[in-house]
Amino acid sequence: MYFVKVYVTYKDSVLDPQGEAVKHAVHRMGYEEITEIRMGKYFEIQVAPSQASVEETIEQICDKLLANVNMETYRYEIEEMEEV
Repeated sequence: MYFVKVYVTYKDSVLDPQGEAVKHAVHRMGYEEITEIRMGKYFEIQVAPSQASVEETIEQICDKLLANVNMETYRYEIEEMEEV
C-alpha cells in the first residue's frame, strides 16, 4: 500500500486572488515582512499495488481531475506504508 500526498497550486504566471487576499489580511495584522502567499489544494491518497506504477496512476489522476494543467501545477510525495 502507498500513501501519496498531492499538492496543487497556481502556476507562478497566474494571479492567485485568494493568496493575495490572505497576504493583505496578514499585512493588516502587522506582518509587513510577508512578501507573498499562495493558496492551493492538498490531497491524501492511498493506493493499493497494481499493474500500473503508482507514479503513472497519480500523474493521470492529477492531469485529468485534481489540477487544471493550464493554470495549476502539482507535485506529489509517495511513501510506502507498512503492512499491519
